[in-house]
Amino acid sequence: MEFAPGTLVILIGPAGSGKTTYTLRFPDTWRVSLDAYRRLATDDAADQTATPTAAQIQALLLDARLARGLTTIADSTNVHTHVRAGLLARARYYHRPVTAVLFTVPRVVCEQRNAARDRRVPVDVIRTQDAHRPTREQLRDEGFTDIRIAPRTTAPLTVAHR
Repeated sequence: MEFAPGTLVILIGPAGSGKTTYTLRFPDTWRVSLDAYRRLATDDAADQTATPTAAQIQALLLDARLARGLTTIADSTNVHTHVRAGLLARARYYHRPVTAVLFTVPRVVCEQRNAARDRRVPVDVIRTQDAHRPTREQLRDEGFTDIRIAPRTTAPLTVAHR
């Protein structure tokens, strides 16, 4: 998948759907990740108590990159409407194009991938995220004009280290 320069790419899908693995095909600097900032703040990417701090860091970096016209990938679940609305508003403020990339991997596959991780998300959280995963039509209604479906694989994902 290619994106126009300066695009805010919003990944959307439950934990275990392949979002972070998908970002590995792009430059590291494009990725703005709540998990990474939770890990920096607490040494544990799953520590939800660090989410407010991580969200502040994410907002700061989104603003810095969008103001400079740099392509940026918002790597978090983004399954809730209010979160996507905030990201859309931020891109519009900076007059940047926005692309939604929807991950449609079945919930059971997300749960299997999650079970194989060192850092596990509770299954009930994945089920809630899946229940909130929007459809293409919902994303269109929210104002997204460029909506793409992520390459779908149900195979276990491996992460190549750079």
